[in-house]
Amino acid sequence: MKVMETERLTLRWLTPEDTEFIFDLLNDPTWIRFIGDRGINTLQDARNYIITGPMEMYAKLGFGLFLTELKDGHIPIGICGLIKREGLEDVDIGFAFLSRYQSKGYAYEAASATMKYASEELGLRRVVAITSKDNDASSRLLERIGMSFEEYVTLPNDKEELKLYRYGDSPPVE
Repeated sequence: MKVMETERLTLRWLTPEDTEFIFDLLNDPTWIRFIGDRGINTLQDARNYIITGPMEMYAKLGFGLFLTELKDGHIPIGICGLIKREGLEDVDIGFAFLSRYQSKGYAYEAASATMKYASEELGLRRVVAITSKDNDASSRLLERIGMSFEEYVTLPNDKEELKLYRYGDSPPVE
């Protein structure tokens, strides 16, 4: 299901047909470095990730991580969307793109559209984002879409302290 379009991109729900792309993305060196190894070692692992992650979130909440593809040729290049993550009171925006599609403005374009969707379509007054302390490119992008650094956080079952950014000044959503 198509969720939104930008000038160059289409953002849509992930399906099991996106298994090979998700396998490639979750094993991309940038994903491994900044997001972490999710143990996606086979195509079946990638398929399960789609079904038990994004697809389950669509069913429960109506949103999740969306496949981001180029309009021209319908080439999948990354994911961008909204996540309700354990350990965070608010919905957060997340994004990741294959290395060869980074630094071309696609993440900004997708993240800007996703923030507009969060506000206008979902009525969210506050959205957060997390990133590793050394992911300067993501930090810059979050600031560029209007987010501000709020504090350092550690998610449940994790050891790494992350930077938490926020958009909106209202208290966390109950």
